Amino acid sequence: MGIHFDKAMDVHPEALKLRAERTKILASNIANENTPGYQARDIDFSASLQSSLSDSGGGLHLSTDDVDAKYRVPNHPSQDGNTVELGVEQATFSQNASDFQTSLTFLNMKLKGLAKAIAGQ
Repeated sequence: MGIHFDKAMDVHPEALKLRAERTKILASNIANENTPGYQARDIDFSASLQSSLSDSGGGLHLSTDDVDAKYRVPNHPSQDGNTVELGVEQATFSQNASDFQTSLTFLNMKLKGLAKAIAGQ
């Protein structure tokens, strides 16, 4: 009887990969806060996770090539066409970092549980 790591890890590896990709997108938004005409982007995490899990059949599939970043609609458009709102981006980035840490903690607990099971404890 073998260990099926894709089943044991559940959705957490895929969630970490998507959170890392979202971090890149949000960091790019923050970095381009003063770039005229820059359009802020973001991904719908839950829709991307569902799409990724259905594409991979629920298994371990670590590709973000099909992550569809959508343009963010600003609450207060600027004169230069830049749609980055620093407060919104910072709050979203912070929440994403917190969610990343939560997924990492769950994955770590699952790995510790597997290590105990393998050791026979």
